Amino acid sequence: MGRGKVVIRRIDNSTNRQVTFSKRRNGLLKKAKELGILCDAEVGLMIFSSTGKLHEFASTSSMRSVIERYNKTQDESLQSPQNPASELKFWQTEAAILRQQLHNMQEDHRKLMGELYGLSVKELQNLENQLEMSLRGIRMKKVYGTRDPNTVNGDTISPYDFTISEESHAHIHLQLSQPQPQNFSDRATALDST
Repeated sequence: MGRGKVVIRRIDNSTNRQVTFSKRRNGLLKKAKELGILCDAEVGLMIFSSTGKLHEFASTSSMRSVIERYNKTQDESLQSPQNPASELKFWQTEAAILRQQLHNMQEDHRKLMGELYGLSVKELQNLENQLEMSLRGIRMKKVYGTRDPNTVNGDTISPYDFTISEESHAHIHLQLSQPQPQNFSDRATALDST
């Protein structure tokens, strides 16, 4: 006596649907495991039930490695298209990205070389902050070498104090100043006593 043909459509009875899901899920997981063992294939299988529960199988050590390999393969296939039209589109996109990167680097270089025309007050303030932070890092590295100069007994200290004016009509004057000398041993003693 053989089985009748099963109509492939959603099972209305929730109990029957759950039983069928469990049986077919187990069968699918078993087949994935067999495929991985018999054919030395790297298999990854993810199943989300109707309730949102995840069931997974990976023939390698983890599902993450299977997904990473999949993503790497997808990236490689996108980077090496087979037909000439998609290859042309790919290289046009690459050229546009590189042109934009070159433009951004030229703008940054221009700003750092002192050509500041056309910048808004906010952009000038951001540039000033970047320069101050870079200069601070250089000075600290010069004074302290590889030690972290920003901490004394776990508390962060800063030798720079500056404020930024939000006046839109004010003239911007960039001036680099030397940090105020600080006596770190007095500060460390004060921190220990608190």
